[in-house]
This record gives sequence, C-alpha cells and structure tokens, in this order.
Amino acid sequence: GRLNADNARFLLLAVLIVLYMLCGAAVFSAIELPTEREAKERWEERLENFTRRHNLSRAELRRFLREYEEASVAGIRVDDIRPRWDFTGAFYFVGTVVSTIGFGMTTPATVGGKIFLIFYGLIGCAGTILFFNLFLERLITVIAYVMKSCHERQLRRKGVLPQNGRRGSGTSEVDSLAGWKPSVYYVMLILCVASLIISCCASAMYTPIEGWSYFDSLYFCFVAFSTIGFGDLVSSQNVRYDSQGLYRFGNFIFILMGVCCIYSLFNVISIVIKQSINWILKKLACKCCHRCQRRLFRSRRNVVMPGNVRSRRNISIETDVVNESDTDGRRLSGEMISMKDFLASNKVSLAIMQKQLSESANGYPRQMSSNSKQNGFSGGVGALAIMNNRLAETSVDR
Repeated sequence: GRLNADNARFLLLAVLIVLYMLCGAAVFSAIELPTEREAKERWEERLENFTRRHNLSRAELRRFLREYEEASVAGIRVDDIRPRWDFTGAFYFVGTVVSTIGFGMTTPATVGGKIFLIFYGLIGCAGTILFFNLFLERLITVIAYVMKSCHERQLRRKGVLPQNGRRGSGTSEVDSLAGWKPSVYYVMLILCVASLIISCCASAMYTPIEGWSYFDSLYFCFVAFSTIGFGDLVSSQNVRYDSQGLYRFGNFIFILMGVCCIYSLFNVISIVIKQSINWILKKLACKCCHRCQRRLFRSRRNVVMPGNVRSRRNISIETDVVNESDTDGRRLSGEMISMKDFLASNKVSLAIMQKQLSESANGYPRQMSSNSKQNGFSGGVGALAIMNNRLAETSVDR
C-alpha cells in the first residue's frame, strides 16, 4: 500500500512537471521568439553592410568571429575586465561551483583543471547542500522559537498563562506548547519576505555600481540566488570599482544569504507541493472508491446477502444486541461468515429450539413443581436439561 502510494505520487509529480515544462516552453517561445528573429535579421543586415564597406568576404569574417568566440570562452572580452584566474577570481569561481550557481563566465580550459573540477565539485556541492539543509533546520528552529514566544505572550495577555512564569491554571497550555511547531505556510511566508528584502537590498547595491537597471538587478538576484546562473549578468567582473573591497565583500554576503534563503524556500515549497499532490490523490481515490462501490452495488442489488433476511417474529433485546455486533456489519457487507459468528448471532433461536426438543422428548411441556425447584434440578435446556429432569423425577419418586 505504501509503495503503491509512493509510486502514484511519483508518477503524478512527473506528469505535473512535464505539463509545467510544456506550458513554460509555450510561453517563453511566444515571448522570446519574435525578438530573436528580429535580432538575427539586424545582425545579418549589419554583417552584410560591414563586408561591403570593408570589401571582405563573408567566409573570412565568419572565421574571425569564430576565433573571437573561442577567446570569449577563455575569458577574453572586448571591454577591459579583471583577470579570471587570479586568486580573487578563482575564489569567485569556486564559490559559483560549490553553490551550484555556475554562471559560466569562467570555466577551466585545461584537462587538469577539468579533471580537478569533477572531484572538487563532487565533494564541494555535497558539503554545501548539507550546509543549506542544516541552515534550514536552524532557521526553522529560530522561527519556531520566535513564534512560540509571541504566542506565549498573547496567552499571558489573555490571562491564560501566569505573568511571572509560575505554573498555575495555564499548566495545560504550557504543556501543549512544549512540542509546538510553526505551520509550513508561516515558514514559507517568512522565507518569501526575507528573500524579497535581501533581493531588494542587493539590487539597490548592484544598480549604481554595476550600471544595471533596477529590474535587471532583481533579475540577476533571482537567477543567482536560485542557483540557476545563466551568466548573462554577472556581478563583480570589472577591473576597478569604487570601494572595491567593500563591494566584493557585500556581494559575497548577499549571494550567500540569498542562496540560503531561496534554497530553504524551495524546500518549503516542495513540502507544500507534496501536500497538494497528496490531496489530489485522495480526491481521485475517493472518486474511484465511490465508482467501485456503485458498480458493486449495482451488480449485487438482486443478490440475497447473509443476514439481510431477518425473522418476522418479535425479537428480544438480547437478539437485537447480538445482531448489532461486528458480525452483522460483516454480513451486510456481503462477506461469508464463519460458524462461530453464525452461532453467536443465533444463540437465542438455538436455545428456543433446544427447549422445544426437550419438551418433545418428554412428551409434553413440563410444569415446574415446588419439589423440583427445591431439589435444584431446573432451569436448563437441551441434553443437560433432560438429564436434570430425569434426576428430578427420580428424587421426587423417592
């Protein structure tokens, strides 16, 4: 059962992700494809004008542009930028590796660097993910402590908890707060607000220093903090900045805090998505169960179930109690009942039948005399009652 539920949850999540990707692809294609076509047409026009003006062949110009693309991959740009592989540049690079951002503006070009990156990234990414998980646990602990303190303060204002912290009438409330945990929706809201505040503050720093618009700065913050890392906008790449050391330190702090908050937010949102999937599966299961029950009822509506036909004579209270037991519920569901359940549900009828057999064996219904009551041979039915009656007659005769 648990394995089937996990498989159903996995398949439903896979289907939803594929549908989500298809919808996203359709939206981005509709938005970005016209701009791409316009840019390609402008580039072809400029390329044609440049070759005519300088009397160059298209093949030579394209060969030159391919060489520039190779130089760009190695870190060479038209504008003057800082060295990629000095110590500060390499530290920035390993930060993008272990945080799984991977901007792509700096990549190893040597075979040794690529091999080292494989092993270095394997351990570094695993350790950083563990750090993010531990950070999320501490963050939830702090949030729970703060929200619990606020809740206790509200209870003290209402008079439920004592003001001096002594246990009084609010002892049960204190005990109930011992294992109190915040709701996942509160944690998600707090993480959203924290991520938004960090992004806005970081964008206010990037806009004047990097020369980006405020919207582009917000876009960079989301791409960097979510570890997507397209690389179209990368901070701290110029050779010189005003207050360069302070800016690079602030850039490091903002990226670290932003990645921690967004990663934690992703984990909390994944919990909400899992709850939504469970809710969908429950709704689908309920609908399927109702349909199956209707089909079962339609297929068996003309079938006589055990226990459905009851006697028309008056039933005693004892019989009603027996019929209202669990065995009666099983009979109404159409299950086969065991001999033990059958005897338990019909013990009064069997007792009456035994009494009738006893009277038939004696030839007439016996009237209980005072002597028989005194001798104590009375009150039974069946084979034991017959033996008791015979003993009673023998004692009377004597």
